[in-house]
Amino acid sequence: MMEAVLWLCWRKLLPHQPRALTQRTRCLSSCAGSALKASPARSIGTSPLLVSRLFQPSSLREGLELGMEGRAGEMPCKSQRLMLQAGLIHPSNPGCYYYLPATVRAMEKLVRLIDQEMQGIGGQKLDMPSLCAAELWRRSGRWDLMGKELFRLRDRHGAEYCLGPTHEEAITELLASQGTLSYRQLPLLLYQVTRKFRDEPKPRFGLLRGREFYMKDMYSFDTSEEAARLTYQAVCQAYISLFARLGLRCVQVQADTGNIGGKLSHEFQLPAEIGEDRLLICGNCAFSANVETIEPGRTDCPQCHKGTLAESKGIEVGHTFYLGTKYSHVFNASYYSAQNKPVLAEMGCFGLGVTRILAAAIEVFSTEDAVRWPGLLAPYQVCVLPPKRGSRTEELAGLAEELCHSLGKSLPRLKGEVVLDDRTQLTIGKRFKDASRLGYPYVIVVGQSAAEELPRFEVCCQQSGETLFLSRDGLMDLLSQVETV
Repeated sequence: MMEAVLWLCWRKLLPHQPRALTQRTRCLSSCAGSALKASPARSIGTSPLLVSRLFQPSSLREGLELGMEGRAGEMPCKSQRLMLQAGLIHPSNPGCYYYLPATVRAMEKLVRLIDQEMQGIGGQKLDMPSLCAAELWRRSGRWDLMGKELFRLRDRHGAEYCLGPTHEEAITELLASQGTLSYRQLPLLLYQVTRKFRDEPKPRFGLLRGREFYMKDMYSFDTSEEAARLTYQAVCQAYISLFARLGLRCVQVQADTGNIGGKLSHEFQLPAEIGEDRLLICGNCAFSANVETIEPGRTDCPQCHKGTLAESKGIEVGHTFYLGTKYSHVFNASYYSAQNKPVLAEMGCFGLGVTRILAAAIEVFSTEDAVRWPGLLAPYQVCVLPPKRGSRTEELAGLAEELCHSLGKSLPRLKGEVVLDDRTQLTIGKRFKDASRLGYPYVIVVGQSAAEELPRFEVCCQQSGETLFLSRDGLMDLLSQVETV
């Protein structure tokens, strides 16, 4: 109620004072803007999210050292450099990072999107131990096959374990332990989103190739090869849908099955110069493949026999495998058929690199000096900039705070998505530059134009590069179109 009264007061007073604010208005604004100077106790849960209170230690000024990662100019990987500068990640050990709060918010949004797509095709979420018994891996033959990529350890009793890079053995053992699974319960799609571990010989490029990372891994169990291939296609379509929602142009390419094994495999590649995979793409048809799967020197397309294969680079962000009975045979993961006879389940496994998708998206969307996010993943959608303390428009600080409250209440999807840059000791220009580099999709400047007879807010749309001057109603109309997850 108080906010509505405050806004009516502003609308009534401003037409009579288009250039200078009265003492009475200054008092009203001072009271309304008190949260900018609020005590820590009051700011919790009652005031807008304040930039000064966000834990995001950034190095946004050029030329600063970045600790063990070296200087920004020495980094060939744009996403690594920008994420370090913006305080999105902080180096811990080689190939390992602290994910700071803004990155965790973006990652949680990505996981919610993944959940929607996986559950949309019948996936059920679970969580498996990261500590995997060596005995399971020995049974599958991968304890030796994986070589030095596995992080191996012994407990105090001498039992051997590894930190799981994937969980084919664990999930198949889990299913085999159930014993009474019926064909009526299939297909069964189980997935998790957890930390994975891989002892990379040369971790590099920030979150694109690390030793510890987040991955979504799904495992499917079907009654037949035909049914398993249908599940395979359904998961691939869900991946295509996910990347389309993120605005990422991914290419599904023929791939090698590697040390996971199986009969069929595809990678989902994001074309990028920093990518470490070499891709061959036909200019005449939809065929595309990892160069590892094509005979050396071949330039004609094996599918249409007309087009020429052109090489490009890509970042692998997803991988799918049809496994057949490779693992179900080893662990005797079976179901009871309609004839009440045990039959080995046909399996598939499907991975998405969660943290890699984040970094890859920043790699392809960002400019050289500013982070840009897929709209749905931006940690915060809106940043409001009040005037500089001591400036001629200082009294508009209260209006800026009231706007933050109003956006969250009038547009429920923006609740928790609006931040107020209360560092009013800095000029609007400096704070605007920081906001641009951090990649808020919408930056709202409450400046001189908001004090005119017909108040206007300066709105910078970071994704399109447009700058608009909108009335309050126009601003609400614009932001009502923002999608969140």
